[in-house]
Amino acid sequence: MANLKTKVMGLEFKNPLIAASGTFGFGEEFSLLYDLSILGGICSKGLTLNPKSGNKGIRLWETPMGLMNSIGLENPGLDKFIGEELPRMKRYDTIIFANLGGHCEEDYFEGIRKLNDTRVDAIELNISCPNVKSGGMAFGVKASSAYDIVSKIRKICKKPLMVKLSPNAENIPDMALACEAAGADGISLINTIQAMAVDVKNKKAVFDNIYAGLSGPCLKPIALRMVHQAAKVVKIPICGLGGIMNATDVIEFIMVGAALVQIGTANFIKPDIAYDIIRDLEELLDRENIKSLDEIRGII
Repeated sequence: MANLKTKVMGLEFKNPLIAASGTFGFGEEFSLLYDLSILGGICSKGLTLNPKSGNKGIRLWETPMGLMNSIGLENPGLDKFIGEELPRMKRYDTIIFANLGGHCEEDYFEGIRKLNDTRVDAIELNISCPNVKSGGMAFGVKASSAYDIVSKIRKICKKPLMVKLSPNAENIPDMALACEAAGADGISLINTIQAMAVDVKNKKAVFDNIYAGLSGPCLKPIALRMVHQAAKVVKIPICGLGGIMNATDVIEFIMVGAALVQIGTANFIKPDIAYDIIRDLEELLDRENIKSLDEIRGII
């Protein structure tokens, strides 16, 4: 049987599969379908310092090869997550990430301080959030602004820190290098791509915010390219995501340099798909006589 274990950022994952932020809630609903302890990890839905009700209007819209969302970081806030959701998540024998966002530096700093003293295993830092104190440009668009925020967070963060990169960044290799130089323990990419849908019948944009985030299989070629670009310039581990639907997709991301992967939109299509992917991944590796993921990681 192939060895799926992956040790990165000082953590040992039983396999490289992580349930992606925003697609898995806090795991409770999915736990009714399969044992979540088989997962390598679970990433919480995006958390902010204070509760958020999210965007109004239509929030999800299917496309032929993907899914658009305009959720607006709806979440219960950090205090409720720490007091209620995290204890439930820690019942599962898997690595727990808290995905943290913020709209100004102070939001991030206070959020990190709250998470430091919890049983969260690691933090995934979402720097795609707009910096409201700097005209609304996302922290993760320019390498210089990413370096600034990540370096400040690294100084106070006691947990392994994985920074989630936006595909809207000016330059992915530069962004990856900036996060590494700032002290990130790992990076994950890609986040959703900004997109748009039109309601022809009503002659208007589908989403109240006009633009929304696109995810799903249509993103995989772009995500593979960006993971490959990042893997060629940094030494820290990379978590790849974007359109992963099956075990072959996982292998593709490993081959271009990913140490871990996240399963997102696929959870909506088949809620227990991670179970299938882990089983199929073991069978695929055995069939190809691959004993360990280390044999194929970054070979392209």
